[in-house]
Amino acid sequence: MVDKQNFQYKDLGLISYKKAWDYQTILFNMLLEEKACGGMGQNRLLFCEHPHVFTIGKSGDFSNLLINKEQLADKGIDYYHIDRGGDITYHGPGQLVAYPVFNLDSFGIGTREYVYRLEELIISAMKDFGIKCSRLEGAAGIWIDADIPVKSRKICAIGVRSSRRVTMHGLALNVNTDLNYFNYINPCGFTDRGVTSIQKELGTKVDFEKVKVVLLRYFKEYF
Repeated sequence: MVDKQNFQYKDLGLISYKKAWDYQTILFNMLLEEKACGGMGQNRLLFCEHPHVFTIGKSGDFSNLLINKEQLADKGIDYYHIDRGGDITYHGPGQLVAYPVFNLDSFGIGTREYVYRLEELIISAMKDFGIKCSRLEGAAGIWIDADIPVKSRKICAIGVRSSRRVTMHGLALNVNTDLNYFNYINPCGFTDRGVTSIQKELGTKVDFEKVKVVLLRYFKEYF
């Protein structure tokens, strides 16, 4: 594997969803402006964790949030309606979130290939932990036992925004995530499929920093 340097990487640590979203938006707009001026701009990859938050995509169904605003406040959960694809999902401590702010022209790919590569890098990274994952037709993200409806469970959510082939938002990989928070939503609109984490699949808490290292390595391989 060649250690390419096609993007700048930054670990934001534990950061509020709104603060990370605002920072992404600044980088996203800068990249669009640089592209409009004829340049390629600087691709950036952000890793982070968020405090408890639910986000719903631009075409999401609000009925998939199963608790009201008062209950959200009581449980200390933030909530945002955002400009990515997909329905509702959860972010929280123990979940590794990756936000690639990429000019896809610099990789010579379109949005479909971009999402495919995100999926592939997660599938590859999970193999390093002995976890076999795959796509599920008609559903975003990466799943375990995807072809067995009663057993299928999502380990990684994917939701992106692309404008003029510049991207933001990205993926959320459940590492040591408290999966109980998913009980307050229909994750990604599904009522008949579950969620999981690396910790749940392996039966033990995993080294979060090691997961970052592995995921970054595969980002460098696929981008």
